[in-house]
Amino acid sequence: MKKISTLLIAFACLMGSNAVFAQAEEGTVYNKLMEMDGNQLTLLVIIAVILGVIILLLVLMIYLMSFITAVFKQQNPALAQEPSWWESFKEKFITGDVEDEAVEKKEMTDHSYDGITELDNFMPPWLQYVFLFTAIFGVGYFINYSVLGYGKTGVEEYEEELKIEAIAAAERKANAAAGIDESTVVYDESAAALASGKTIFEGNCAACHAADGGGGVGPNLTDEYWLHGNKINEVFSVIKYGVISKGMVPWQDQLSPEEIQNVASYILSLKGTTPANPKAPQGEIPGANSEMETVEVDSTAVLAAMN
Repeated sequence: MKKISTLLIAFACLMGSNAVFAQAEEGTVYNKLMEMDGNQLTLLVIIAVILGVIILLLVLMIYLMSFITAVFKQQNPALAQEPSWWESFKEKFITGDVEDEAVEKKEMTDHSYDGITELDNFMPPWLQYVFLFTAIFGVGYFINYSVLGYGKTGVEEYEEELKIEAIAAAERKANAAAGIDESTVVYDESAAALASGKTIFEGNCAACHAADGGGGVGPNLTDEYWLHGNKINEVFSVIKYGVISKGMVPWQDQLSPEEIQNVASYILSLKGTTPANPKAPQGEIPGANSEMETVEVDSTAVLAAMN
């Protein structure tokens, strides 16, 4: 009988360890509850209430059985000498027969050294079952991770976390790039951003401003004079919304906010460069006296002054 109960407990421990592994793979209970709709949660609450009532009834039945047993023992003294089911359970699975173990000294004669004999100290049953559970759990853990390969090792879990974080970082970057506007745009002088801005500029803006930014139909982008401001948000706004009166079309439907930021950053990086055929200055130097620095010069006036 003792062997059968030990096997049953061992089987229960093994099933429990498998349940732990399954729960680790399927996710937490909280995440599952969050995925349920209202009807499922209501049904779950009803089931929980029914289970609670059943457990309460079982407790009441055990209490009534204990009460009836006590009454029978009072009426029949012979029954009082027999231990109750709880005492038998406690002695068998929790405390053990402490009195017998305390009287009997289990000497380990094969562990006697220099007159010192080791004793086989008493281990209560519950501690034996805990030890048995840990041994079975360890075997199940080893089989699950090393033999069957269902569980992930620490390195595999770390790599999985890195992949998840990389995906989350890409999503955050995409959301941040999509949210760039005149109030959040920044001057990005990184090589990747300037290279992207140069490619977009040469493909879309060079026809009016020349490939080197010297100007043509549009103004010169390399000098200190600006028609609509030289701050990153001002350049971003001109590219995004355009200047219809000057023939500058809006690019917000053709370029993403991040691409507009890259183009604006590249345009600002052209300041101080030397284009092949620079166009005459237009606009004003930002921050200077407008009466002294305002320049509205067309090509005819420049040619007349030179002659």
